Amino acid sequence: MKESNYNYKIHWDNAYKNISSKNLGWFESDPKLSIELIEKCGLNKNSVIFNAGAGTSKLINLLIKKGYENIIINDISSIALKKLQKELQNKPSIRFIQDDLTNPKKLSKINKVDLWHDRAVLHFFLEKYQQKNYFNLLKKVVKKNGHVILCEFNLSGAKKCCGLDIYNYDKKMLKEKLGEDFLLLKATNYTYEHPFNGNKREYIYTLFKRINYN
Repeated sequence: MKESNYNYKIHWDNAYKNISSKNLGWFESDPKLSIELIEKCGLNKNSVIFNAGAGTSKLINLLIKKGYENIIINDISSIALKKLQKELQNKPSIRFIQDDLTNPKKLSKINKVDLWHDRAVLHFFLEKYQQKNYFNLLKKVVKKNGHVILCEFNLSGAKKCCGLDIYNYDKKMLKEKLGEDFLLLKATNYTYEHPFNGNKREYIYTLFKRINYN
């Protein structure tokens, strides 16, 4: 387990600097399950979509192709964001924010969002204060009737990834973290297979709707 003062920005900058995107353990050439859940949200094309810890995800390009125009991309790694920015060719409708989800500065000032999407980010936060700060931020920025998609390693999933320990989840644990203001709409256990090396990872994919804003 990493100490609470471990520099995660340096860790992730090094990962994105030294490992090609397609060789990262969570790389998806076709993030179809995320797209399926996003399409269940009934978003407008100008709805605000927040991608937590996006890294160099292919999801963003797919959302742009589907006509979504208001996307916020976050990562703690400035190197990951620069790579993604280059790939997306500086689309004017995309906002990039380098910030720590567990100690947010810039993110705490953003306007309300219609969708919060997190694939393979939350499960890296081991400490209670990290989890608390993450969910406090989520609850602050997701508007009433907005949606939350959380896709993390499930209880049968890997215990380490990219050299870091993992905090595994099931749907009950995620529901408890979000609280009564969020309604669970869908939960699916999913076996992810890396498109290049065939490695498998067990995920829980969840979709929530915010029904109250307190």
